[in-house]
Amino acid sequence: MSTLSASLHGGTWTLGDLTVTRFGYGAMQLAGPGVMGPPADHDSALAVLREAVDLGITHIDTSDAYGPHVTNQLIREALHPYPESLRIVTKVGATRDQQGGWPPAREPEDVRRSVHENLDTLGLDVLDLVNLRLGDAQGPQPGSLAEPFETLVELQQQGLIRHLGVSNATAEQVAEAQAIAPIVCVQNMYNLAYRQDDKLIDILAEEGVAYVPFFPLGGFSPLQSAALSTVAARRDATPMSVALAWLLRRSPNILLIPGTSSAQHLRENVAGAGLSLSDEELAELDRT
Repeated sequence: MSTLSASLHGGTWTLGDLTVTRFGYGAMQLAGPGVMGPPADHDSALAVLREAVDLGITHIDTSDAYGPHVTNQLIREALHPYPESLRIVTKVGATRDQQGGWPPAREPEDVRRSVHENLDTLGLDVLDLVNLRLGDAQGPQPGSLAEPFETLVELQQQGLIRHLGVSNATAEQVAEAQAIAPIVCVQNMYNLAYRQDDKLIDILAEEGVAYVPFFPLGGFSPLQSAALSTVAARRDATPMSVALAWLLRRSPNILLIPGTSSAQHLRENVAGAGLSLSDEELAELDRT
């Protein structure tokens, strides 16, 4: 195993009683086009997952809705029985339709079914961490999360889930969840050019709650920033490397889960996140 140093991963963070590398891996891109169906290259998908573990990554993010079922099945095929240090984080609250949409599935029966499907496809008796996905494809939407979140709490009390989190949530929904039961992470869209959660990140850092940005590199369209390109050119690095390094420096509670279907790209992401940015470069990027 070619485990990389903790400094290259940005160190570690504790989700409840579970320690993970701050640099993780998001499995969504292992499914087929549009996150539907099987991957074009099954063996390559397995290789990416095994490479992640070989690199020392201990945080893999997934959902049984990806595929659907595809990424969880790939994770199980590639890595089961799982290394003791590996933590698999999944989410419930949305499903897939025949058009590739993401309709909400947050009724209590939907939540229960999704938790059991994640257990089955991953081959687990207990899920390390389950995020409740809120909002829609346009982003967070206002409204109470009490009913689906309380269902997750019941499943946690039954011993099927260790820790809880929320995803695609407003600050008000985060506070509502915390009033019901402890959460260990918030997973929202955030990157250098999309920083609407700056205040929330700082609040969560004070509370010891992780913030996990999805689409840290801009999502389906690459992240665009003049400052990012300038700093990257000056450092002879890729803009994506600088973007990941900036996120790790932004706050100690930020955990990264960039996705890729390429083992080489995964290695480049890990190495890029180890880029050491100066205070001047950070200030330059912060003005973006």
